[in-house]
Amino acid sequence: MSELGRVLGGGAALPRHRYRDVWNAVSITESDAIMSVLGARDEEGLRVAAQETLDRLKRTVGIRADDVVLDIGCGVGRMGGVLAPLCRRWIGVDVADNMVRHAARRLSHASNVEVRRISGYDLSGIASRSVDLAYCTVVFMHLDEWDRFKYVSEGYRVLRPGGRMFVDNVNLVSDEGWAFFVEHVESYSPSSRPPHISKTSTPDEMRTYFQRAGFTDIVQESQGLWITTYGRRPEEEPS
Repeated sequence: MSELGRVLGGGAALPRHRYRDVWNAVSITESDAIMSVLGARDEEGLRVAAQETLDRLKRTVGIRADDVVLDIGCGVGRMGGVLAPLCRRWIGVDVADNMVRHAARRLSHASNVEVRRISGYDLSGIASRSVDLAYCTVVFMHLDEWDRFKYVSEGYRVLRPGGRMFVDNVNLVSDEGWAFFVEHVESYSPSSRPPHISKTSTPDEMRTYFQRAGFTDIVQESQGLWITTYGRRPEEEPS
């Protein structure tokens, strides 16, 4: 059986926490990688999704010309193409070697872009206080709760004082999020759930991560399927 078949639940499926193996298996080709992120092999859909996310980032945390921006879980680099022209430097990080390769190729024309592989559990390799804006979008649903918090706390570490962080996930308590949850309950038995199956969050969960990590000025917005949470690292650290 192929590695992709194992990831999708056939044979001895990969465990969820082996993020690198799971996402390498579903991103061997660029088309596969787009499908695993978007649910369709559609460049236009990828472009529309990137523009929608860019609009949300502009409206919530803002994009500044002198920002160093960190994309946590950058996938094929859909956001790099629209963000790099607007900031000083865009850094995309991903756990999967294949995603890093696809993103680097797609963004090779941009001189202010850097793509790196990370462990899947932290942001080691990104210096503390070196980033102005960190965001993680359409990623948390694929992570266990402990690893969600780890990325929020690591986001705090790499941000400069006054830096901003933005994350999103499917919102369990919205009608759309509940329908999404029930669909997954009905679609898979416990033994056949693929390791990258999407999991939901609640607003309280996301706010708790931000508060415990040390963020201030925390704001949440519920928009249909999504709960977005964003906040700021204080200019002055608490004593």
